Amino acid sequence: MSGEHVLDARNLLCPLPVLKARKQLQAMPSGAVLRIIATDPASQIDVPHFCNEQGHELIAQERKGGDFVFWIRRK
Repeated sequence: MSGEHVLDARNLLCPLPVLKARKQLQAMPSGAVLRIIATDPASQIDVPHFCNEQGHELIAQERKGGDFVFWIRRK
């Protein structure tokens, strides 16, 4: 996706990927897309829950090797 922001949260454990995502999303304009790359298996649960609670749209998620990748559209 063009114009997306990227958060490299690899090697960070819960809750750091979500906390860093929250901080980065707050600095982004509404409708902007954040791609998160994480290695913590808990992120598969934490990131969708965070999006649901905060009203952001989880556009997609996938696993690439040892990485979990999420695309979030800011509300």
